[in-house]
Amino acid sequence: MSLNGRRLWTAVGAALALVAGIATASNAQDETVASPVASPELAAAEAVNLAGGWVGTWQAAPAAAVANTDGGYVNYAIRNIVHTSIGGQSARIRLANTFSNKPVLMGHVTLAVAESGSGPAAVRGTMRDVTFGGAKSITIPAGAEVLSDPVNLRVPADADLLVTTYTPEPSGPVTHHPLAQQTSYYTQDGDRAAEESGASFTQRTSVWHYVSGVDVRGTAAAGAVVTLGDSITDGADSTPGANHRWPDYLADRLLAQPGPRQLGVLNAGISGNRLLLDGGGFGPNALSRLDRDVLTATGARTVIVLEGINDIQQDPHQTDPQQIIAALRQVVAQAHARGLRVLGGTITPFQGWRVWDETLEATRQAVNEFIRTGGVFDGVVDFDATIRDPKNPLVMRAEFDSGDHLHPNDAGYQAMANAINLRQL
Repeated sequence: MSLNGRRLWTAVGAALALVAGIATASNAQDETVASPVASPELAAAEAVNLAGGWVGTWQAAPAAAVANTDGGYVNYAIRNIVHTSIGGQSARIRLANTFSNKPVLMGHVTLAVAESGSGPAAVRGTMRDVTFGGAKSITIPAGAEVLSDPVNLRVPADADLLVTTYTPEPSGPVTHHPLAQQTSYYTQDGDRAAEESGASFTQRTSVWHYVSGVDVRGTAAAGAVVTLGDSITDGADSTPGANHRWPDYLADRLLAQPGPRQLGVLNAGISGNRLLLDGGGFGPNALSRLDRDVLTATGARTVIVLEGINDIQQDPHQTDPQQIIAALRQVVAQAHARGLRVLGGTITPFQGWRVWDETLEATRQAVNEFIRTGGVFDGVVDFDATIRDPKNPLVMRAEFDSGDHLHPNDAGYQAMANAINLRQL
């Protein structure tokens, strides 16, 4: 069987909620992180994190069930490779059974630092068993997610981790994130979760199974930035295994800032995702998954929203900009109710993509005008202006185009990350 394909139920305490104030600033590319403290709540939350609270370092939003997996993956050990944004002195992981109609038994789960991002071997001495309420195994109810106990493992920033799950029994459909842009590994040869060499993990997969998040503690991070989006946020057409999505480049920029104060970056993008409609393997619509994937993310303080292109270009096409605008207003309202600041990303150009026409373009322009001038967001990231061709603003600059005229390439994603004013985070 090929592997290519939150209702939160915790084993330990609930995630720390941050309360952030509203900051308004203009876009700039080279600002040092020095977000103004706009409320006593934010100052208190930052103090907790800086003293050693939990902050998210990596995330992948559960998107769908793997096709034809009604019986689950019996006797499989799956070694997911994930990439950290910030480091810490200990870690905990999240596992999801979101899209199953049956419970799944995790018979053995491990965490280790990867020897490299291109293979299943662990750095010697870093392999750790992961427990849940002190137990080595846990049954995840249908539709639920579990949070592990703290794992005593020093986690580096900007590094690859191995999250390995072993499922000994039949279950229901397997929850996954389809666009990983990262090769992971698996074996059908039983419990190899603790195998340091990775020699048994001879089969490959291009998706992430079960794992949905990694948090760290004992870090100087003041919180996390959550990026809500579609395939452009998910990194479609970026170089596989290189971590060249625009949120990855944003994490690189933040790590390069002087001083110990850092921010985690959590990617809540799902390829094909829409604001208003669910779709196949494209995940629940952004409003319905907002709480699960964004508002309850560990240490969340700022949200960057880049959604709407699929509402416009996918069938059925949404050509009433007010419908998209109303959804964006809801994202902001719900995030503000949780004390998070929200930056709005303008929708990038797509003339030359197979369905482009003037009606769809007019919708994009109207939504972008609202994002830029509506006064609803705490800041604007003008992704459109950043990667469009100045001579023909309806198309992407050739040097930023992956070739399909909708998705950027690595250089385009780098430019998008560079357009974010770090002071607004």
